[in-house]
Amino acid sequence: MCGAPKQGGDLAGIDLTTQTVIQGSVWHDGAPVAGAYVRLLDETDEFTAEVVTSPEGEFRFFAAPGQWKLRSLAPIGKGERVLTADVGLNETTVAIG
Repeated sequence: MCGAPKQGGDLAGIDLTTQTVIQGSVWHDGAPVAGAYVRLLDETDEFTAEVVTSPEGEFRFFAAPGQWKLRSLAPIGKGERVLTADVGLNETTVAIG
């Protein structure tokens, strides 16, 4: 069982001038993927964190600014996205191919 926090919801009360938030969704064939595992890896591919997507395919991480890799794993396949996150809200989509 994953101990990840519930995904989704708004960012009320989060100071985006001091926090680096990486959030987005996982998609496959034009539809969100619920229950996918999304891993956050640092620039050396070292595992940092993992969450499970919400029913709407959403995920969120709080991280440091810098280069990150998102890797999604689901029964229907896997996907990957590299991004550079800055302080504030960083939104992305990970496509399962």
